[in-house]
Amino acid sequence: MNLTEVKLINLPKVLDERGNLSFMEEGEHVPFDIRRTYWIYDVPGGEQRGGHSYKTNQELIVALSGSFDVIVQDGAETKVFTLNRSYYGLYIPAGIWRHMENFSTNSLAFVVASTDFDEDDYECEFDDYVTFKAAAR
Repeated sequence: MNLTEVKLINLPKVLDERGNLSFMEEGEHVPFDIRRTYWIYDVPGGEQRGGHSYKTNQELIVALSGSFDVIVQDGAETKVFTLNRSYYGLYIPAGIWRHMENFSTNSLAFVVASTDFDEDDYECEFDDYVTFKAAAR
């Protein structure tokens, strides 16, 4: 996998004077079967989340509130995506290193995942990740 496969997905938005609504549907807006959802919140200033890649898990990350940066790497290239709208999701396929930083006050990151939690699916050592990616080229 390389960074060309990481992409922003426009989620539908229904504008209404009473308040707007956005949604996502498996198979329609999410390019994988949903097995798990989780959210990240109350991140102290200056802290990072993530700092790993997955062997099989794919994710879609949405900033439901506030803003934060998602930094993705494939061992050769780095890209930064700022998420700050609840109608955009960042699709990250398996095999891409990611971490999140620069969380604004009261930010809420909502993550939709393609697999159940499996500690063995994580690669948490960046040097090992880079070595593996270099050998795969």
